[in-house]
Amino acid sequence: MLLGILVVLCFIPTADVTENKILVAQSPLLKVDNKSASLICNYTYNGTGEEFRASLHKGTDSAIEVCFISWIKKVANKTSSTSTKEFNCQGAHDKDKVIFHLWNMSASQTDIYFCKIEVMYPPPYVYNEKSNGTVIHVQETPIQTKEPLPAIPLWIMPTVTGVLAFYSMLITAVFINYWQKSKKIMYHQSDYMNMTPRHPPYQKNKGYPPYAPTRDYTAYRYWQP
Repeated sequence: MLLGILVVLCFIPTADVTENKILVAQSPLLKVDNKSASLICNYTYNGTGEEFRASLHKGTDSAIEVCFISWIKKVANKTSSTSTKEFNCQGAHDKDKVIFHLWNMSASQTDIYFCKIEVMYPPPYVYNEKSNGTVIHVQETPIQTKEPLPAIPLWIMPTVTGVLAFYSMLITAVFINYWQKSKKIMYHQSDYMNMTPRHPPYQKNKGYPPYAPTRDYTAYRYWQP
């Protein structure tokens, strides 16, 4: 009978520990392309805890606490979230999982991250065993560089320069030739003189030939002593 009582006492703490045990599951790898990531921590808990705290830790030894969230089971929307200065992080609780949202991440923050979930009240204090963690790989944003222009052969520049110089000289020669011809035409026009005799204004309407000399009517005037 004594042996049976000892066996029962040995199983009582074990049942209590099993009931309050927290198990956490995480994805092994999370790639980050746009500097933002959402790490999901799924957990199972069958205990009677009311107040919980979940935190995200960085490094193999979990030395850096990135951010944490706390909530009360029976009070809806009663949560609070805080992050460290080095990280932009916010936690959210949804039924049996905790989601940590991270943004503006850099390649230097690539590391393994662990979720820790604790029962704060009522006693006993319980937290999960260390999980396998999630490696967050933050990829660097590629720097867009302009492709170098293809090298121009050395003979192209002298050829283009020679062609432009030839056409410039040709256009100049044509312009000078045209200017000289125009100058000669203007010179000959200025030397031309109209040799047609001009009649006095009072003889314009008389029927004399255009080249007939003007008569002297005084020779036919009747003479009187």
